[in-house]
Amino acid sequence: MRARPLDYLRAAASGLLLALSFPRFGHPAFAWIALAPLLAALAHESRSRFVRPPGLAHALRLGLLTGVVYFAGTLYWIRGVMAVYGGIAPWAAVLVNAALILYLSLFPGIFAVIVRRLFLSIGRGALLAAPIVWVATELGRTYLFTGFPWVLLGYSQASVLPIAQLASVFGVWGVSMLVASVSAVLALIALGETPAGPYRWLPATVVIGLVLGVAVWGSRRVAASEWTREGEPVRVGLIQGNVDQGQKWSPESAAAIFETYIRMTRQAIGSGAQFVLWPESSTPFRFDEDQAEAERLRALARETRVPMLFGSDQVEWRVDVTRGNRRVPDKMFNAAFLVRPDGTTAGVYRKMHLVPFGEYVPLQKVFFFAAPLTEQVGTFSPGLDAVVLPVRGHLTSVAICYEVVYPALVREFVAGGSELLTTITNDAWFGPTSAPYQHFEQASMRAIEEGRYLVRAANTGISGIVDPYGRVVTHSAIYEPAVLVGEARYLRTSTFYARHGDVLPYASALMTLALLIVSRRRVQ
Repeated sequence: MRARPLDYLRAAASGLLLALSFPRFGHPAFAWIALAPLLAALAHESRSRFVRPPGLAHALRLGLLTGVVYFAGTLYWIRGVMAVYGGIAPWAAVLVNAALILYLSLFPGIFAVIVRRLFLSIGRGALLAAPIVWVATELGRTYLFTGFPWVLLGYSQASVLPIAQLASVFGVWGVSMLVASVSAVLALIALGETPAGPYRWLPATVVIGLVLGVAVWGSRRVAASEWTREGEPVRVGLIQGNVDQGQKWSPESAAAIFETYIRMTRQAIGSGAQFVLWPESSTPFRFDEDQAEAERLRALARETRVPMLFGSDQVEWRVDVTRGNRRVPDKMFNAAFLVRPDGTTAGVYRKMHLVPFGEYVPLQKVFFFAAPLTEQVGTFSPGLDAVVLPVRGHLTSVAICYEVVYPALVREFVAGGSELLTTITNDAWFGPTSAPYQHFEQASMRAIEEGRYLVRAANTGISGIVDPYGRVVTHSAIYEPAVLVGEARYLRTSTFYARHGDVLPYASALMTLALLIVSRRRVQ
């Protein structure tokens, strides 16, 4: 059958609505209707017995189109990162950005194929299964080939606190499913596919009831805010140095950068900070290599009796017998160090989820034109353990940069005893784009999921403190120096999600598989 142009317009509209569901240029309201146009296109059925209905290849093209528009609109900033800071040619940066967008678009493509397959087998019921299939494909996007779980649908509601509270039960996946359910019902209504008779409005009634129920429950949960009165309070100081990425590793700027951080730290402690955080890779030297500069930082901790957490690269050395038993670098890690009030090192966390094309280049033989990226940032090795760090009798965890968008990793920290979530990042790479705003809201969702305060120190912003209900206690603007001091709390409470984890997405994957098996038998 000849594809209808309207189908492609619908698919593109879904991609645009998905992109507009996220900051900086969008609004959370768009997310609730975003998938409806694509679902309407996938549920198209020829009314003529002489015309074959569109097949799975057509569905794949629609899903890919939705994905391309979706991810081009939310990940457009990657090209600039690679061209400006990665040292690769603009044309190569476009190719790398396009390759990532096309890869991520495979997941909406798979979603579209599965929904179409189910529709051809079971009819309109396939649209009601669409939210389950969507969450299953988001799970795949999170973990396949190390994953890239940026802008999952549920993140669009991070600032809509009554709805976002569902993350405390099912994680961001539960929010994704709820939002997608509204689109599914809208598609049913638009196509006139609701059941006849007294059950005509049953699907819409159920979904509306679920949304209203979650909103009322979430509003009451936020209003009660029980966990903001529990645990031991701690005054946290967040240092936002606003160091230009072009000067960050310049030897001529190193001394001035370090002095700025020392001065801002004294300012934070003077304002009552009991625990100070610097951003990712904030020391313009390797903390465990440059003893003289490291001693200045240790001395500051001893003088003020305040623990400090900061990012610094770490090198693991090996002895090379072929070079006369000389020490040579073996592995390099993006690490976070915690210094106690007595100046000693309390612990080190090595980043486990590395940024593709930022900290390593995947498939280097394929992306040979991106080799300068490795030369610019080095090839980092992933850490192996979800280390939690001791702070004055409490345990805290640190997620470095974009690994905070991995729900299971942060849950692993909490399972290991973390009472306070911290995250340190250097978002200077992003420039004044949508990325810093997307990153901050995604980090905020971890606080709701785990029932913990989250504190975030970012080189160029957004730095801030988020309470266990997703409320932003304090935050900075981007691209300006800032010293933030605010109250957080060490908590040992537990949410359903913290106890049970990713039950919903894995159940969705199993249900999707079961539906495909049933649909295959029906087609046969």
